[in-house]
Amino acid sequence: MSVSSIAALPASTDVLLIGYGPVGACIAALLGRYGVNTLVIDRLSEILLIPRAIALDNEALRVLQMAGLDDSAFARIAIPEVRMHSPWLSQFARANTAGSIDGHPRLVTFYQPELEQALRRQVAQWPTVQFCSGLELVDLRQDAAGVTAVVQDAGGEQREVRCNYLVGADGASSKVRNLIGQDFQGTTYSEDWLIVDAGQREGLAIEHIEFICDPRRPAPHMPAPGGRERWEFMLQPGEGAAQMEQPEQLATLLGRWIKPEELHVERQAVYRFHARCCERFQNGRVFLAGDAAHITPPFVGQGLVAGLRDAANLCWKLAWVSKGWAAPGILDSYDTERRPHARKMIAMAKQMGLLIMPRSIARSLLIHGLMRLMGLVPPLRKIFEELQIKPANRFSQGLFAKGRQTGAQLAQGLVRTTSGPIVLSDDVLGEQLTLVGFGIDPQALLNAPARASWIAHGGQFLQVGLRGQSASGSSPYAEDMSDALVPAIKPGQVAVVRPDRVIMHQGPASQAAQMVRECLALLK
Repeated sequence: MSVSSIAALPASTDVLLIGYGPVGACIAALLGRYGVNTLVIDRLSEILLIPRAIALDNEALRVLQMAGLDDSAFARIAIPEVRMHSPWLSQFARANTAGSIDGHPRLVTFYQPELEQALRRQVAQWPTVQFCSGLELVDLRQDAAGVTAVVQDAGGEQREVRCNYLVGADGASSKVRNLIGQDFQGTTYSEDWLIVDAGQREGLAIEHIEFICDPRRPAPHMPAPGGRERWEFMLQPGEGAAQMEQPEQLATLLGRWIKPEELHVERQAVYRFHARCCERFQNGRVFLAGDAAHITPPFVGQGLVAGLRDAANLCWKLAWVSKGWAAPGILDSYDTERRPHARKMIAMAKQMGLLIMPRSIARSLLIHGLMRLMGLVPPLRKIFEELQIKPANRFSQGLFAKGRQTGAQLAQGLVRTTSGPIVLSDDVLGEQLTLVGFGIDPQALLNAPARASWIAHGGQFLQVGLRGQSASGSSPYAEDMSDALVPAIKPGQVAVVRPDRVIMHQGPASQAAQMVRECLALLK
C-alpha cells in the first residue's frame, strides 16, 4: 500500500525502512511476507534508469526466491563462462559459471529496473507494508523503547514517526549512517569508469562475460536481457564525463564491437568505484543494509548480492522479535554474521581489480602470464576456474549452535510433496523455523509440551525422504527428487533450519528434544 502525503503517515510502525532501491524493496518484501508492520520512505517515487547492477549469483537468486520472486518475475541471462583477455597473451584465464547451485544458475545478468519493478509488485500485495515517496529522513533519536524519526517532505513540512526499529537501506551516501555516526572505512579508486548500455542487440550480443584486461583501457563486456549489452571503460587522466559521453566518442570506444550506424545507446554514466565497509552494521535499534553498510567494487559482481544477503539475514530476526517469538538480543547477530563476510567479498573484489586493471604493461604481462601458467596446472586452474576463490557464505559465529554443519546454508533441491507437484525445497520450508527430519518424522521425536513450545516460537516440522520413499508420520513430507538434501545430512539426522536457510542446529534424531531446547534458548 502507498500513501501520498506526509499527513497520511502513520504515527508509529514496527519497522521504518529508509530507501526503496533493490535492497530496500527486498527488505520490504521479506518483512511483508513475515507480516511485520513496515513503513518505507524514499525521496523518489520512480525507479532510477541509470546503469547500475547487472549480475546476480545463485545466492542472490535464492534470496529473491525467499522474497517471493520466481523464475518468471524478471528476465535473466545465464552466463556459461567468464573470459579474461590480454592484448598480448590472448585469453589467459576463464571461470566456469555454467550449471546451477541450489536450484539456480551460478551467474546471471539482468536488467535492474525490471528487478525493482518485480520486487515492488511483490511488496504491493502485503497489507502490512506502506510506501511513501517524496520524503526524506532528517533526524533520528533512540531511547530504550524505540526510535523517533523526523521525516520531511519536499516543501519542508516535518513529522515524527515512532518505530521499534529503523533500517537504513539508503545507499552509499546514507543519511542513516551519518546520523548514527558510523565511519565508512575503506578506499575510493582514483579512476573514473564510463558505463554504456546499448540496445537492439538481439542475436548480436555475446553470450558470456569478457574482461579486456588492457592497462591502457580495461573494459568488462557482457550481455543483458532485452537485447542489451554493457561495456565499462576505465577513463584516462584528463578524460571527463562531458567529453566521453559524446556520441562520437562512444562510437569510437565501441568501434571494435559495433558499427557507428548500428549503435543504439540506451544509457551511459560515469562512476567512481569504492571499497568501503562500516565498523558496525548496527547502532542500538538502527541497522544498515546494502550500500549503506558496505560498498564492493564491481569486479566480481557482488555489490547488490551482498545487500540481498543482508536482507535475508536481518529480516527474519526483526520479524521474530516483532512477533515476540525471540528476544531483541538476537538482532546483535546480524552484524556478527554479515560484516565478516562482506569484508571478505570486498577484499576479493579488490584482488580481482588488480587482475582486471593492472597499472602498467609490464605488470600486466607479469600477472596475466602467471595466471596463464597456473592454467596449465589442473589443481591451480581449478581454484579460479571453479570459483573456489569466492568466500563461502558460512558463519563462524552467530545465532546457531556449534556443530559440523551449523552456520552454513541447507542445500536446496527439487522435492515432491504429498500433494504431487515438484517444487524447490525452499518453497516447502516457507518462512518459519523448521525442524527437519531426514528419513524420520521430527514431530514424533518431541513430546506434546515441546511441540507446543516450538510452534509458539514460530516453529514448524518437515520430513524429508529419499527419492522413492513414501511419507510416514504426521509431519509435512517432501521427497528429495534431486538427491540434494539427504546426502548433505544423513538419514536418521535432524536439523533446525532458520528462515534464511542457515542450519541452526544439527545432530542425531535421539538428540532432537535437546536441540530444540538449545535453539529456543538462543532466541531468549
